[in-house]
Amino acid sequence: MTKDAVGFIGLGAMGRRMVLHLLKAGYEVFVCDPDSDAVAAVAMHGAARCETPRHVADNADIVLVCVPTPDIVEQVVLGNAGIRHGQRAAIVVDHSTTGPSVARRLAQVLAEQGIASLDAPLAGGVAGAQAGTLSVMVGGDLAAYRRCEPVFQAFGRNVVHVGARPGMGQVLKLVNNMIVASTLTTTCEAVLFGIKSGLDAQVLLDMLNASTARSFASEAIVSKTILDRQFDFGFRMDLMRKDLRLFLSEAETVGVPSFAASVSKQFFDRAIAAGHGAEDMTRVAQELEMLAEARIERTA
Repeated sequence: MTKDAVGFIGLGAMGRRMVLHLLKAGYEVFVCDPDSDAVAAVAMHGAARCETPRHVADNADIVLVCVPTPDIVEQVVLGNAGIRHGQRAAIVVDHSTTGPSVARRLAQVLAEQGIASLDAPLAGGVAGAQAGTLSVMVGGDLAAYRRCEPVFQAFGRNVVHVGARPGMGQVLKLVNNMIVASTLTTTCEAVLFGIKSGLDAQVLLDMLNASTARSFASEAIVSKTILDRQFDFGFRMDLMRKDLRLFLSEAETVGVPSFAASVSKQFFDRAIAAGHGAEDMTRVAQELEMLAEARIERTA
């Protein structure tokens, strides 16, 4: 069976690694990004350059989008040179985190032009994109999902169709990132209390990670990066704050209280106000450290 030609728009830290996996899996890939160096890097491995999203959609059967914000997604898909004006694309997949409202709006507009739409946000960060082990949470038409599933499996290990209604993948991604952000701030706050009260940071975290308080934040973030003063988990501060904002907005829409998300967002707001928006999200720990006048670090 002939493989679908794949388009990919957005060659950031995640996207360019995903493209390399698609090429390795034997897909013909058409790419577009305003960063010419990023385009050149994947073109060296066989990707074809396109000048606009529409040009991508003129050449690809399935077009994947992986960009930072909902506004950019809408411009890429619906703009004057957007995907919806292409002559070939049958399915548009949004891997960005935009929230369910945007996903449903895109699905409606694209359906009017005979184009299927899937929202398929990702979890696993840059490390997962590098290893090809991303989690892909897919919402939308089941037939479109089945056609795209082999594409997702080129860079994903945990690929799941979470619901036929557009936006369900986005809902799950917002749930995931709200929990990550909230457990990160909560864990740092509690650990700083323990450290300032006299506990050794390593002993404290080892016991947490063997006890009922363990979490992804305590095991994979605080213990493996922050404790060694390495703030490089692979997800930007401003993007996590954006996802918390989306969570709060969508939670209000459906009438769910969101006290923890609101408090967590304030720490990210503080860090961004201090000029750290483009830095790694783990630097939010330093905001708590400044307030506590203590540090999460190994002792000699």
